[in-house]
Amino acid sequence: MYLADSRNGTTREPSSTAAAAPGSIRPGRRAAVPGTVLALGAVSLITDVSAEMITAVLPLYVVTALGLSPLGFGLLDGINNGVGALVRLAGGHLADGGGRRHKVVAGLGYGLSAVCKPLLLVAHGLPVISAVLAADRTGKGLRTAPRDAMISLATRPEHRGRAFGVHRAMDTTGALLGPLAAFAVLRATVDGYDAVFTVSGCVAVLGVLVLVLFVPGRAGGPDAEPAAARPALRDSLALLHRPTLRRLTLCAALLGLTTVSDSFLYLLLQRELGVPAHLFPLLPLGTAAVFLLLAVPLGALADRIGRRRLFLAGHGALLLAYGLVLSPLDGAPAVVAVLVLHGAFYAATDGVLAAATAGAVPAAHQGAGQALVGTGQALARFVCSLAFGAAWSLWDGRAALAVTAAGLAVGTVVAARVLRTVEGTPEENDDDRRISDEV
Repeated sequence: MYLADSRNGTTREPSSTAAAAPGSIRPGRRAAVPGTVLALGAVSLITDVSAEMITAVLPLYVVTALGLSPLGFGLLDGINNGVGALVRLAGGHLADGGGRRHKVVAGLGYGLSAVCKPLLLVAHGLPVISAVLAADRTGKGLRTAPRDAMISLATRPEHRGRAFGVHRAMDTTGALLGPLAAFAVLRATVDGYDAVFTVSGCVAVLGVLVLVLFVPGRAGGPDAEPAAARPALRDSLALLHRPTLRRLTLCAALLGLTTVSDSFLYLLLQRELGVPAHLFPLLPLGTAAVFLLLAVPLGALADRIGRRRLFLAGHGALLLAYGLVLSPLDGAPAVVAVLVLHGAFYAATDGVLAAATAGAVPAAHQGAGQALVGTGQALARFVCSLAFGAAWSLWDGRAALAVTAAGLAVGTVVAARVLRTVEGTPEENDDDRRISDEV
């Protein structure tokens, strides 16, 4: 990171000693991935094995084993995707201020999620399952913004797209292994669902241990800001006065309103395209495999062509996936095509949006900035899950998806017009000198 020079108001390169520290990048090295990013990637990989074991079996478990209606499942899925948004801003705000706060808040979030996994063993009704999922998503809400802030602070601005791509690729490796583990446990045990919940809890504890032992306490080494007074909450909320961040938040929320959750999409694939029920836990593997293959190259591409452009292109891929589900095509080729487009959507949007956000806020507010955009997106997806479940109950899955696809097409056009006004600005290029002056 460039440092502000208080003598003349200019910026200077960090010293070679500082740049060689853990979590930073040595000058001259083309695009090294900081150790902090790799360590956080390992934590996310392990945690995602645990989380995706649950995600892979939860739709079938609550719809078939517990007999919930699509509306009931929509409520659960909304909780799974949206309740964490209520605490995400708090997590980002509490973590800002430098020092070890990012790691501490992230650790609390990972720990809370680990505790929740075994509780599914005793949760058999909608209220209890809802409460457990709400607590689990609260943990995710606490950890997401501090984790992304640590990645941003540890990485040179021009390589943030690539760094987030590497992290998301490692995270997605866990998403790839989780359903496989769930599939293996279901096939090897009699009380399959209980065994999946137990193994998932053990794996989640391992992820917390890796975080505690291997993630540096201060992101970015000596280049990072020292511990300071945490910014006031009003200062964090005032970030929305920044035009670039406000537009990103608005567009993330607008497109989130028409992003059908993974669970609903897989249920539609199973029912509309004839996927056998015993293969249902394997559907997330297709999405995860494509995400894994494309996360790093698309992250690097976003650094070159513009992160907002790639973000919009990713939603175009999602719209094509919806169109295939609604088309007369069926069978294995159609299923594979939908999963490829679904994985490409995540690779072009997840880490890319975080990298774009990192360039739109000062270093002292990275946690709050990531939380604002993530909160807007998560709340919108929460509303989408509830609305989609209700529409499925009133009409059917195909009609609900057709309405959602039409909304996504309109939302993508609107977002393109909103974001076009800021393409090519210093925020798009992550001008770190501007950030230094503002801090």
